Amino acid sequence: MPQAHADLPVWNAENWFYEDWPEGQKIRSLRRTIGESDSHLFNVLVTDIHPYVQDQMFAEKDGVFGRRLVAGAFVFSAGLGLVATNCVNAFSYGYDKLRFIKPVFIGDTIYTIRTNLDKRPRYKELGLIRASYEVFKGEGELVLYCEHLQTVKYKNPADFAGKTEK
Repeated sequence: MPQAHADLPVWNAENWFYEDWPEGQKIRSLRRTIGESDSHLFNVLVTDIHPYVQDQMFAEKDGVFGRRLVAGAFVFSAGLGLVATNCVNAFSYGYDKLRFIKPVFIGDTIYTIRTNLDKRPRYKELGLIRASYEVFKGEGELVLYCEHLQTVKYKNPADFAGKTEK
């Protein structure tokens, strides 16, 4: 991977409050190679029978890429899972700007970089954090981008009295 990516700390902590999430912070995941069984199991679980992800003969003969793809939903799930934490103070609020930029194939190795973009007080007990997730394959080829919105508990809710949107 590019040295700028390798120099980022690997994300693995899990008890932050809203105040503990610095804007601009970047973290990088470990890598994960997506195997045939990973792809197939995901497709079976979500009943994704599209020929590009399930039909080797179609993909090789009639497909645009000449081989089977890994389902974009799996790349999204696995890519975000690589930087997911067990932070008991954070709750997923939703995702924006999800884009599948390049195909991912069985045998590709992916990793993810998360960047804390911004944050703002939102509710009496919770602030809203927006972070980007960039999933790369191989030596730094961007394959997926999205922004994750999370609500996160304040360490000191009184510090945000009168500053929240709701």
